[in-house]
Amino acid sequence: MDETPVRIIKKYANRRLYDTEQSAYITLDGVRDLVINRIPFQVVDNRTGADLTRLILLQIISEQEDKGRPVFDSDALQMIIRFYGDTLQEALGEWMKQSLDAFMDQKSLFQSAPDPLSVITEMGRRNLEMWQSFQGSFLSLSMGAASKKKDE
Repeated sequence: MDETPVRIIKKYANRRLYDTEQSAYITLDGVRDLVINRIPFQVVDNRTGADLTRLILLQIISEQEDKGRPVFDSDALQMIIRFYGDTLQEALGEWMKQSLDAFMDQKSLFQSAPDPLSVITEMGRRNLEMWQSFQGSFLSLSMGAASKKKDE
């Protein structure tokens, strides 16, 4: 399998991003294009070498939320914020990732299938599998949190 090397984007103190492969500065829209085109990359602080990829991705989401129709409304964002520091924070992150993975799979299925009814049936089956997996993870994390509190 062809392994595409990770493109390194350096972030300088002046907030500028430098694409080391292209030997040119890049904007957040340019980084967004890398995401859309599934080009692996990592954003690092030029001075410390710290990985800043998540922070840049959050900046891109913030900018996109400010344009057009947002994905998250205020209620959804407040619910997410409430999970930080909660014993189920990890479960929420895993559930969101699994949900997005399933959504992308379903989108691909729907776009490529000639028979919409079979796609809907397959989506239902996959959603059930995902929900069962999430319930297992949730139960496991809940029991671990309860056991941890009991030990304290």
